Amino acid sequence: MKTQRKIRARHGILALLLACATMPAFAETPDTTLFNGYHLLYNLNFDRAHDVFASWSKSHPEDPLGPASDAAGYLFSEFNRLGVLESQFYESDKQFDARKKLTPDPALRDRFAAALDQAEKRAKAQLVKNPQDRDALFAMTLSAGLKADYAALIEKSNLTSLHFTRESEHWSEQLLAVDPNCYDAHLASGIAKYIVGSMSAPVRWLLRIGGVAGDKNDGIAELQLTANRGEYLAPFARILLSIAYVRDKDRSKARELLMALQSDFPNNPLFAKEIARLDQRP
Repeated sequence: MKTQRKIRARHGILALLLACATMPAFAETPDTTLFNGYHLLYNLNFDRAHDVFASWSKSHPEDPLGPASDAAGYLFSEFNRLGVLESQFYESDKQFDARKKLTPDPALRDRFAAALDQAEKRAKAQLVKNPQDRDALFAMTLSAGLKADYAALIEKSNLTSLHFTRESEHWSEQLLAVDPNCYDAHLASGIAKYIVGSMSAPVRWLLRIGGVAGDKNDGIAELQLTANRGEYLAPFARILLSIAYVRDKDRSKARELLMALQSDFPNNPLFAKEIARLDQRP
C-alpha cells in the first residue's frame, strides 16, 4: 500500500511537469497575439494575458488554442496565488508527499472548467475534419494535462490526476507522430522520462508493467532539445531543467538557467527568489 501511494504521488509530479507546459507550440510567429499572451503569463501579468487570449479566441472562433490558453492562464494564476510555482515544492519526493490539499477559488475554478470545455469542443470539431490537425492535438494534450495538474496539486486527488496524465500522454504521442521535428513537443515526453527514470528500480518496474517507462538521461536530453531548439517552449523547458538540476543537487546549472530566465522575464519575481534560495544553501 505504501508503494502504491508513492507511485500515485510521483504521478502527481509527473502530471504537473507534463502538462504545466502551457505555451502552445504552434502559434504562427513570435509576433502573434497568442504568443504575446503567453509572454505575459511568464511575467505573471494574468489580467492582460486573459484579455489577449479572449481577443484571440474571438477573432479565431474555430481555434481551440484560444480557450485552452485561457484555461492555462487561470491555472497558472491559481498556482501562483497558492505558491505552487516555487521549485522548492518539487525539491524532494518527501516534500511533495507532504503537500496539503489547497483551497481553490471557486469562481476561478468555474472559469477554468468552462475554458477547457470550449477548447475541447473546438479541438474535436477540428479533428473530425483533419485527424492530424496539430493545434487541435496540442489543445487536447494541454486540456488533459491541465486537468491532471488541478487534480494533483490543488485537489490532491492522485488517482484522478493519474487518469488525466495518461490521457495527456496519449494525445502527446499522436502530436509527435504528426510532426517529429516539432521540438516544442518533446518537452512532455522529456520530463516524463526524467521523472520515471529517477525513481527506484522496484517502482520503475511496477510502472513499466502499467505501460509507463522512462530513462533519466534520455529525459534530460529531450528537455535540452526543447530548451535549445524549441520556439515557444524553450523558456519553459529551461524552467523544468532548473527544477531537475535542483533535485539532482547541481546548483550551478540551475542558477545559470534561472539567471537567464530572470533576464528574459524581469517582471517575474519567482526567478530572483529561487536564485536567492540557491545562494543561501551551504
